Amino acid sequence: MPLSPSVETITTLIQEGEFFKLKQILRNFQPAELVTLIENEDEREQLIIFRLLPLSLATEVFEYLDLDVQRHFLDNLAQDKMADILNEMSPDDRTTLLEFLPANFVAELIQSLSEPERKVTLELLGYPEYSVGRLMTPDYIAIRENWTVQQVLDYVRQHGGQSETLNMLYVTDAHGVLTDDIRIREILLASPTVRVRDVMDRRFVQLLAGQDQEDAIDVFRRNDRVALPVVSDQGILLGIVTLDDILSIREQEDTEDIQKFGGSEALEEPYLTMPLLRLVQKRAGWLVILFLGELLTASAMQFFEGELQKAIVLVQFIPLIISSGGNSGSQATSLIIRAMALGEFKLSDWWQVLRREIVGGLLLGLILGIVGFSRIAIWQSITPIYGPHWVLVGLTVGFALVGIVLWGSLAGSMLPLILKKLGLDPATSSAPFVATLVDVTGLIIYFSVALLVLRGTLL
Repeated sequence: MPLSPSVETITTLIQEGEFFKLKQILRNFQPAELVTLIENEDEREQLIIFRLLPLSLATEVFEYLDLDVQRHFLDNLAQDKMADILNEMSPDDRTTLLEFLPANFVAELIQSLSEPERKVTLELLGYPEYSVGRLMTPDYIAIRENWTVQQVLDYVRQHGGQSETLNMLYVTDAHGVLTDDIRIREILLASPTVRVRDVMDRRFVQLLAGQDQEDAIDVFRRNDRVALPVVSDQGILLGIVTLDDILSIREQEDTEDIQKFGGSEALEEPYLTMPLLRLVQKRAGWLVILFLGELLTASAMQFFEGELQKAIVLVQFIPLIISSGGNSGSQATSLIIRAMALGEFKLSDWWQVLRREIVGGLLLGLILGIVGFSRIAIWQSITPIYGPHWVLVGLTVGFALVGIVLWGSLAGSMLPLILKKLGLDPATSSAPFVATLVDVTGLIIYFSVALLVLRGTLL
C-alpha cells in the first residue's frame, strides 16, 4: 500500500536528522495512526519515533503496540523513560504485558513503578491466571448514597479523567462494599439536589475476582454492559472489567477452540512466530492418536476379509461409507460445541439433544441412503457393473448409510457433553477425533448390514 505524504515526510525527516521538526509533526497524529506507523517501520526508526512522543501520547500508543514491539522498546529504551510509561499505563494493560515477560525482567520492571502503581500491579498479578482479577482495572468512579447529584457531578469532573469508563458509576458504603451501580445518564437527568439513594434501585450485576474469565463472558453477553464491577468474596469493590478486555478473551477462546477442532493443541503464539519444533510438537500428539485410531480401521477390514473376497463390489463403497459417517459426526460436534459456548442449553438438557439427533440422524441417513441407492441404480442401468444382485447391493449401501449417519450424529453430539460433564474441554472432541471413531464403527456397521442383506447371494 503506498505511503501517505505525511508518512513519507516522516521517513525523510528521520533520514535527514530533522528530529525537532519531526517531534512537532508527530504531535498531530492520532494514537491509532502512530501505532500503524511504528509497526510498519524498521526497529531503528521505531525507537526514534517513539522517543520523540510526549509521555501521555507515548503511553497511549505503547498500550496498543504489538507485544514484540513492546519487548523491543523495553530492551532498548532508557529505564527512566520506560518506568514513566509503565507508571502511566492502565493497570490491566500493564499486567497483560508483564505476564509475557521473563520473571527476572518483571521483578526489575515492578521495582521501577511508583509505590501506588506497584501495589496495584502486584495485586493484579496475584490472582489466578484465568480469573477475572487478572482483567480488572481499579480506575473507576465510586460514589456514596448520601451525596447529591451535584456532588457526584463535581466529583466526576475532578476524578473522571483517570476512570476507564464513565458510563457507569458505582455506589459503595463506608466499608467499600458495592451497593449499586448507576448509569451516568440517570445522574445527568436528575435534579442537582436529588440524593444518590433516591435514584438507586439496588439491582446490579457483579463479578467475583476469583471467577473464571469464561463465566464473565457469559455475564457480559446476558446483561449488555460495557463494564462490570469486580468484588471480593465480602462484596468489597475491587475494580471493573471493561468490554474490550472481554472481547480480547473471547477472541482467544474462539481461536483455541478452532485450533482444537482441527486436531491440534492450542497455540500460545502467532503461527508465524512460534518455533517450528514447538509447532510440530503441538500437532504431532493428536496425529499419532488419530493414526493409532485409524489402525483399528485396518483391523476391522482384516476381520471382514473373507466377506470382501466374496463380494469385492463392497470395497467400492468403503470411502463413501467412511466419509458420510465422519461428516455427520463433525457436523454434530461443531453445532453442539458452539451451542454450548453460547449457552443455548445446559448439560441437564442432554436428553433433548439426544432425541433431536436421533430423529435428525435418521432423516439425514435416509436422505443419503436414497441418494446412494439411486446412484447404484443409475449406474446399473448404464453399465451393469453390479451384477444380478444389484438391488441387494443398493439396499446394503442404503441401510448402512442410515445406520452410520445416525451413529455419527449421536457420537458427535454426545461426546462433547460427556467431556463437559467430566470437567474437560469439549473442544478436544474435535472433528478428526470424532471422524476416526466413526470410521472404525462405520465399517463394522457396513459389513454387519452386508452380512444380513447379502447372505445366501453374494455372501
